[in-house]
Amino acid sequence: MFEKLKLLDNKYELLHARLEEPATYSDPAAYAKLEREARELQPLIEAYRAWENAERTMEEALALMADAEMKELAQEEFAAAKQEKERLEQEIKLLLLPKDPNDGKNVIMEIRGGVGGEEGMLFAADLFRMYSMYAESKGWRIEVANLSETELGGIKEISFVVEGEGAYSRLKYEAGGHRVQRVPVTESGGRIHTSAATVAVLPEIEEIDFHLDPGDLKIDTYRSSGAGGQHVNKTESAIRITHLPTGTVVECQDERSQYKNKDRAMQILRAKLYEAEQEKQHAAVASERRSQIGSGDRSERIRTYNFPQNRVTDHRLTGEIKNFNIQSIINGDLDPLIDSLITADRAAKLQAQTEA
Repeated sequence: MFEKLKLLDNKYELLHARLEEPATYSDPAAYAKLEREARELQPLIEAYRAWENAERTMEEALALMADAEMKELAQEEFAAAKQEKERLEQEIKLLLLPKDPNDGKNVIMEIRGGVGGEEGMLFAADLFRMYSMYAESKGWRIEVANLSETELGGIKEISFVVEGEGAYSRLKYEAGGHRVQRVPVTESGGRIHTSAATVAVLPEIEEIDFHLDPGDLKIDTYRSSGAGGQHVNKTESAIRITHLPTGTVVECQDERSQYKNKDRAMQILRAKLYEAEQEKQHAAVASERRSQIGSGDRSERIRTYNFPQNRVTDHRLTGEIKNFNIQSIINGDLDPLIDSLITADRAAKLQAQTEA
């Protein structure tokens, strides 16, 4: 492992040297590529260099133990450096775990109201509000592609794109079934109901990564529905694309421009077909790939929002860390929950790697 780290340290130095070359400055694309590679390596290299420093401190402290006057102080330094070295070794092992190639991509999310009728659709609207507030806190941008609402403000179905650094790496843990327990606004008797919504999370896939054959597509235009004033009622700007071989249908009606709607619909279709292809390729080893975080299947219940008990329980976590304050979560403070899921995911992968 440490031989590999030495090579990566050399690569990191070389990247910084190339970033300082005049020729690199004159090529923005090359500079951005090199800068991104260096940024991705930085946490690992910093941990490795700190590990080397701790090892040197241990060696120096060990040498000082021969001096009777310095022995006690040297022993303390040795113990502290040893503890730090062991901590850094664990951190390095985690940083060396294979990265998800999609982590740096934007996200396409879909929320659908599930069981519970109108209450399930109101809950879907609450989830969209939660993700919108979380995205705002992270400095990410949200663009709605398609929205179907109810008269009471619930959401039958919504598709939207989240653009921003690290969006997929964190939001991918939201895929699955979300359940809510509360007294619905439509309930006059004060009884607690259980309803649900489903969330799908897809990485944004570029055309270069997944090509769509135009001959496989049926593209229809129609008039947008819902809010938007007279403009959307007079022009057929909404787009529906059907992928004929699979029957997959995508609609986009949020933009006034037909061309923008078509681009967004193609983007979502590409992501859906890419996901289906990935699932097909990995079906044979799906059980091996599942960890504490679960399969990510949208039908899998991952979380319960219990309003009467003021808590959110994530069923992929264990012990005390699986419960969170519901008001914080529902108002977009998702970092503590997602951080716990990332930690559990890494621990499971590290365990699997150790066993292998």
